[in-house]
This record gives sequence, structure tokens and C-alpha cells, in this order.
Amino acid sequence: MLHPHELPRTDTAAALRLCAGADKNRALVLNALDYIWTNPESGYREWKTHAYMAKVFRGLGYELTEAGDIPGFYTVLDTGRPGPEVLILGELDSLIIPTHPECDKETGAVHACGHAAQCAALVGIAAALKEPGALDGLCGRIRLCAVPAEELIEIEYRMELREKGVIRYMGGKTEFLHRGYFDGVDVAFMVHTGDGTEYTCRSGMVGCLSKRIVYKGRSAHAGGSPWLGVNALYAAQQGLSAINAIRETFQEKDYIRVHPIITSGGIAVNAIPDQVVVESYVRSISFEGLKDANSKVNRALTGAALSLGANVDIQDTPGYAPLRQDAGVLDVAELAAQALDYPFSRKSAPSTGSTDMGDVSHVIPSLHPYCPGAEGTSHGVDYRIADPELACVGSAKWQLMMLYLLLENDAARARKIMADFVPTFPTVREYLDYLDSFICTGDRITYTDGSAEVKL
Repeated sequence: MLHPHELPRTDTAAALRLCAGADKNRALVLNALDYIWTNPESGYREWKTHAYMAKVFRGLGYELTEAGDIPGFYTVLDTGRPGPEVLILGELDSLIIPTHPECDKETGAVHACGHAAQCAALVGIAAALKEPGALDGLCGRIRLCAVPAEELIEIEYRMELREKGVIRYMGGKTEFLHRGYFDGVDVAFMVHTGDGTEYTCRSGMVGCLSKRIVYKGRSAHAGGSPWLGVNALYAAQQGLSAINAIRETFQEKDYIRVHPIITSGGIAVNAIPDQVVVESYVRSISFEGLKDANSKVNRALTGAALSLGANVDIQDTPGYAPLRQDAGVLDVAELAAQALDYPFSRKSAPSTGSTDMGDVSHVIPSLHPYCPGAEGTSHGVDYRIADPELACVGSAKWQLMMLYLLLENDAARARKIMADFVPTFPTVREYLDYLDSFICTGDRITYTDGSAEVKL
């Protein structure tokens, strides 16, 4: 990072005027929060949210590039002076928690992870950038993006979209990378809603693989002739037990997490279940850890099927990459917090949650910090936005200050970040090809004449 004495002095007054644009448009920001909170939609289904955000952006004078067959859009604002391009994102999707008191009663959807506040903050950023003189002193281009499907849920639905050719990747940001919607971007950041009173940034986040596991047995009368059946539910139970039995082989340094759920466990109580569906993630702080842990998990799942004479189709799909927090962008985030007199702290431990911002971070210098404003348990029934001013307006102002610091003074900070960045792979295409190498589907056992051949 450039030291302060290496840069011309920041025009603090101009930077604060830009941030004040979020205060000026406070009503627009909080209206967005109210609408999106009360109209939650899960990933790749966010059509009402997309329409609302698109209407607001067009009302502010933006021209949008819409994804079309999935929700989401981006827009590019040119300062009129050459320089780098900075991407700022907000996430459209919700979770599904049917027991949350404010969930959609039909779908169970609820914004129990703060994405409604992120979208509202993005509205505040968009509005502030349209205020008179907002781009004075800045160079380059600003790309604002409303992106779908960050929460990696409803795996079966997303695999159906994949099979139909609608999407290639489970996560919206990875899909947008694939579609070229981030081509030309030099620096990227987004601010996630968090709790507490501080603006914070963790050292990274774990990546994950998405798994859909189909145990296949043979149906028979559960009371009259169970010996003629092969119980897929018992095989699945054995598989989950086998995963629990290998947990002590995971090393702490790899931050492994495996957390399966049974999404379909049988249809009729008087019939031996012939198909049971399990969904899971395997998480790790590194690609190497993901590969090793996933190999162990697949061995456990397959061995359970083999022990009961069942079969198992393990459908592995890349979820999200481990997040690389860029040191230069992190310095800018801290400087921005200081300029606004916001309390800021760096957390040395990574988060064991996952985000598709991780995929962006392997090809573009990126940052994914947190702002305060929420309370309750993330992804829990008591989650809510307790302080909309902090979660929405305060977040927008922090991001606007970061943007100003990146693009002021001929974008000296952004250019230094770009010069220092070493991508994991030379091109987006090479990176996505690597992700594709994790894809593996099909039955893992072939039975022939009293013997079995196993594919791990």
C-alpha cells in the first residue's frame, strides 16, 4: 500500500460531500430496505427484487445490462477521465427459514443474512453518485451490480437450472464471472451486513463444494417382505454416521466443515425407501483441503452404500472458492472508516462461512468486510436489522468513501493494488476450467456376479 506521504492529500471535504449523498437520499435507501425485507426471494428466483431494484436504478438515470434469463443486472458509470474500473456489489437473495416470524408464509423465505440491507446500501451508493459534482476529482469507471444467488441453498433446483442450460454455476457471482459481466473490472468490493458496533474484516473465508447425494435401494413391503428390499434410508443413515466417524481426521488448520441434511427420506411408511436424497457442503480454507476432505467424505458415503448392497450417486459441483482478502483494498477500507470516524477492526481468524465473492477474489483484487446494524443469530429465527441507519446508510457512506480513496489522485491507490495483485490463475477462463474439474456425478458402485467395483 502507498504510504500517505507518497500521495497528494485527499480532498476530505469532497470525499465527505460524496458520502453525504447517501444521507440526502436516506428515504430512498430505507424504502428499499423495507420493500426487499418484506418481499424475500431465494437464489435465482429474485424477480420481484430485481424489478424493484431495476426500477429504482432507472429512476436515478442509470442504463442497465440485465442478465435476462436469471435475475440481476449491472450498470457502469464513467467519470469521463481514464482510469481503473471499480466494482461494487449488492446481493439480491434471501434464505429459507420457515420458523422465522417475518418469513414469507408461502415460501419460508426471509432475509436472515442481511442482503436486504446490502441492496438498500447499493441504492444509496447509486443515488449519491448521481448527485451534482459527485464524480469531481475521480477517474475511471464505477460498476454497480445487483447479483443473485449468494446463499447456496436449494441445490436440487439449481442443478435443474444447470441441466436446462440456464446457469453453469451455483452462485450468482461465479455465474456472472462466467457470463463476462465482470470483464474489465480492476478492483472489487462489497460490504456484508454484520452485528455488533464495529466495522470489521476477517482474514478470509472458507470455500465449499456442493453435494447432492442420492442413495438408491429397492422397494419392498416394509412389513410383509422387507428382506426383498434394500433400504436406501438405512444406507443414508450409515453414510452420515460414517462422516461423523471421520471428523477427527480433519485437521484444524484446514477449517473443515461437513453438514449434511436429508431432503427426501421416503414416501410411504409401509414401503422400504428405494431413494433418499441428501444435500451437503464440504468446506475448507484451501482448495487442497477441499479435495482431501471431499475424498474422505465420498469414501464414507460410498462405503455405507456398499455395506447394505445399495448404490449412491454423488453429484459434486463446485460451490464457492476460499475468499482472498486483498491487503491493499483492506487498507483502503480502514482508511475510509477512519475518515468517517467509524470504529474498525481486523480479525485474524477466517470466517467458516462461504461466499461466491471468493471466486471473484481469485481473479480480481477483492474485499468482503462487514458493517454493523443487525442483531440476532445469522441464518437464525431471531435475525433482524436492528439499526437501518448503520446497516444501510452507514454502509453506503463507507463504500462511497472507499470508492473515493481508490479513484482520487489519478487512482493511485487502485493502481498500486492492481500492480501488487497476483491472481490464482492468469485468466478467468483458466480459473473456471479449474472449478469445473471438481464436477463429478454418477453411481459410485457397479455390482456384477457377486462382486462390486467402486468409483471414489
